[in-house]
Amino acid sequence: MSYAFIALYAVLTVAFGILPALYALYLAFTDAEGGFAGVGNFTKVVGDFRFMPAVGHVALYLAIWLVALVVLVTLLAIVVHAVAVRWVSSTLRLIFYLPGALAGASSVLLWLFVLDPAAGPIGGLLHLLGFDSFVEVIVPANLPPIFAVIAFWTGAGGWIVIMYGALNNISADVIEAARMDGAGRIQIAWRIQLPLLRKWISYMGIMSLAAGTQLFVEPQLLSQASNAIVPNDYSLNQLAYQYAFQQNDFNGAAAISLLLLAIALALSAVFVLRGGLFEKD
Repeated sequence: MSYAFIALYAVLTVAFGILPALYALYLAFTDAEGGFAGVGNFTKVVGDFRFMPAVGHVALYLAIWLVALVVLVTLLAIVVHAVAVRWVSSTLRLIFYLPGALAGASSVLLWLFVLDPAAGPIGGLLHLLGFDSFVEVIVPANLPPIFAVIAFWTGAGGWIVIMYGALNNISADVIEAARMDGAGRIQIAWRIQLPLLRKWISYMGIMSLAAGTQLFVEPQLLSQASNAIVPNDYSLNQLAYQYAFQQNDFNGAAAISLLLLAIALALSAVFVLRGGLFEKD
């Protein structure tokens, strides 16, 4: 019976995960005629004048987003968990979680309205910051923090709920013993809750890193909405899309995908090692 439960998942994983990955690996090391190309595709895409700017854009976005995610999600989860009134805690979790229901393209479309100084609800704040038009707001230099805000708005709520559940698994006896020893809320959070959340924070970092390196929908929609003020090769995924469907160079696109995978795996390894994800308690 257990095999029946995992059979469909296994089939889908092979069909839409493993086989495409193996095909991308094949494409990355071959040329258009199917001959062995060695590292030729990799040197070609790395030498492309669009590659390093795209790396910089994604790296800056990830740095802002991951720091905000790790710090604010953990802090908000601890604060919500500390709320003694049950209905208040439940309401806060629902409020934080609701934006996650509006993800992907629909979320970006909503933020296109929010970031318009002429019509958005924060138009006054944008004017105060010196932005008089939507075009001024979405210049490429402003995009990493904008994308980080959008990603945090859509993704933080789910992680707050997960962290809240992890906090519930901390033994009440441990917390009570700390209180009897004179520890306050801040000391309990810093010396007990944070260390016991380390693996969950590491897991959140890995999953968010995997999602963040795939930045595509947000800059793609902004590129269309801004009449190419936002370039259509802003992120690495967009650049891979350009190689595949504009230049008809699927080998180059596969090389970019593998480079992106290698970078994501290397950064994930840092979270695994520093977070002790597979250490036994």
